[in-house]
Amino acid sequence: MKKLVDDRTRPSGAQNRATMMGMYVSDSSESMLQMAVSASPIRPVEEVQISRSYEAALHPTVSITPSEPVKRLGIGWRWWFSESVHLPVGNRIEFRFQGSRHLLALYNEGTRKSGETSIDGICSSKLRGSEHKLTFVPAGRAYREWHETAASAQVTFLYFDPAALHKSDDSKSGLTPRIYFEDPLVWETASKLKKAIESAETNCAPYLEALCGVLAHELSKSDHDPVREPTPVSRGGLAGWQKRVVVEYVEEHLGEQVCLLKLAELARLSLHHFCRAFKKSFGIPAYQYQVQRRMEFAKSRLADRAVSITDIALSLGYAQTSSFSSAFRKATGWTPTDYRREFE
Repeated sequence: MKKLVDDRTRPSGAQNRATMMGMYVSDSSESMLQMAVSASPIRPVEEVQISRSYEAALHPTVSITPSEPVKRLGIGWRWWFSESVHLPVGNRIEFRFQGSRHLLALYNEGTRKSGETSIDGICSSKLRGSEHKLTFVPAGRAYREWHETAASAQVTFLYFDPAALHKSDDSKSGLTPRIYFEDPLVWETASKLKKAIESAETNCAPYLEALCGVLAHELSKSDHDPVREPTPVSRGGLAGWQKRVVVEYVEEHLGEQVCLLKLAELARLSLHHFCRAFKKSFGIPAYQYQVQRRMEFAKSRLADRAVSITDIALSLGYAQTSSFSSAFRKATGWTPTDYRREFE
């Protein structure tokens, strides 16, 4: 595992926004326990000597088995942590989690041939289609999920301390677990929370707290509002097979400027109908989706110092490194060089 340099040992004059956060990239779940230390609030150097295994036990991350084919990239600080998990095709993968933090899973893409998702105390789900689904695991609940991937999949795990919701009246009554549910409002707020965490701005704590309050309210409302259970997100959007072929094509052509006419052709729709249906299904325009997927790929490549930033830019279809750097900074809040510098 490549791990963040401990900024708490740096001279104050060299400190930057990374001192308030932790970051890691790993191909192995064996090292995930160490993540919690980086994601904890900054403390005096002498306090860092406290057993790291003890601290990690307080804030575990999702355990993934087998770990070898899985790529994980995490970043966060204080009460919040965001983790992107990339799963290859044709593997039987198992997730397990039980900790003192809330967990919200966002299934960005992927379909499983078979599998099951369960949380203690509620009925499990064997649904195969997972795109744009969410699973919420309250702190203390045991969560388990296994699936055999039918296509490459990407899941976002958002961890946040219950204390982050202390200002929300909805959080006082408690939040109930949910499996594979759809809610466009929760999805949108969670996506904003993920982006804010990854921006690594040291002055964004008030914004993160506000987003957590909104998220708690929306999760609570979703629990008690039966009208929102059958979400209309897919109404007027792309069918399951259309989303699958479009996503697969985009993934296979990240290094190219994908023509919207080509995507519309794959979905067997007119250009106007396709653009409208795509945004309805994914929440963002098709072009923005492609840029987003390019930046996620770039993040995983930047963690490998053996690959130059120029090569990454070229592999993603950027003729100039400066164009890639500008796009990456706009999407993440970091320059590629600064992002890579946080890794040893």
